[in-house]
Amino acid sequence: MLIDHHCHLDFPDFAADLDGVIGRAHAADVGQMVTISTHVRKFERLQAIAERYDSVYASIGTHPHNADEERGITAAELIAISRHPKVVAIGEAGLDYHYKKSSPEAQAEGFRVHIEAARQTGLPLEIHTRDAEADTLAILTSEHARGEFPAVLHCYTGGRELALRAVDFGLYVSFSGVVTFKTAEALRAIAAEIPLDRILVETDAPFLAPIPFRGKTNEPSFVVHTARAIAAARNIPEAELKSATTANFYRLFTKARRPAANAA
Repeated sequence: MLIDHHCHLDFPDFAADLDGVIGRAHAADVGQMVTISTHVRKFERLQAIAERYDSVYASIGTHPHNADEERGITAAELIAISRHPKVVAIGEAGLDYHYKKSSPEAQAEGFRVHIEAARQTGLPLEIHTRDAEADTLAILTSEHARGEFPAVLHCYTGGRELALRAVDFGLYVSFSGVVTFKTAEALRAIAAEIPLDRILVETDAPFLAPIPFRGKTNEPSFVVHTARAIAAARNIPEAELKSATTANFYRLFTKARRPAANAA
């Protein structure tokens, strides 16, 4: 079984065929998914999906693109919503300087608030970082010094230093369909170097569909192609990679429960 720990099932791309999306995931042996929050104020959309499907969990958080819009969200608010039984993660939050949709100050402020919520709840923080590696590492370093917290660098496309330093802090590193792209040799090398017990896989659907579906709407069933590419980069059997990433998921996402058929 594989798990897609980061997708966006509440996005309009899936509204017309959500049952089909979930069904195709199960048919591909993707047993569980986490639909990720981008707006705290729109959590009811994720809640409805997570409550509708047994195999879907949710997170709670503010994407860095929306940091100005949701500035002032407190750790206490995140913690309160995280008590919902299907919420297994905080975020996504972090830094994104690529599109400049929110101010760096609001993003950093929100990032630290989400870290505190992860620290207090023990739920993993889904960290988004793009074109902001130095500042991301600075915040992780200073916050780690204040106390450990569980987290994963989601959809990792950065350099070797940040990935390895994150592992040193006890964090996980997750790879998406980007790792299948022809131009992603350096990223595949990082995926081969990260300790196997610190790797996760995801789709970030509906974005970043892997080869052979690049350019199409991504969906959780496609995570099998990401897993296959990482297994090839590490020169290990695909089954070993699947087993490891699933075990890693449950070690990090401690509130999630295995499906009954996979409980052993």
